[in-house]
Amino acid sequence: MTDSQSSSEPIQQACVVPFRRQAERIEICLITSLKKGRWILPKGIIDPGETREESALKEALEEAGLHGRIVGKPLGTYEDFKWGSKLHVTVLLMEVTQADDEWLESDVRERSWVDAMQAAEILASPAQRPFIESAISTILGN
Repeated sequence: MTDSQSSSEPIQQACVVPFRRQAERIEICLITSLKKGRWILPKGIIDPGETREESALKEALEEAGLHGRIVGKPLGTYEDFKWGSKLHVTVLLMEVTQADDEWLESDVRERSWVDAMQAAEILASPAQRPFIESAISTILGN
């Protein structure tokens, strides 16, 4: 926390819904959390001088070994609490163009591609689940 932030000001985070098209279906990439092994979406703190889009792409690369581009406007936001602080999380959609075999956190995280329609059921974070439907709607142009 910087000197200019008060303890009541939420920490800004970016979360990404990574997707790819496989023939006629859409797949979402989920990762395991570091210690609990629950399936989640990549997310992290937006560092000073970084945009939410840059942060989202960085987190996807570090946590899942994914390269790609942000698609469209943010899917929305949600509030979370961690480290005794309030988090304000912006969720972005990312079209994946490449997935590395080894990545920064590959020794502590697993990555799995799941059918988009099943992703919300698998996600451990209830706050992230509604964004899967928003992502599918955006991808399909609805």
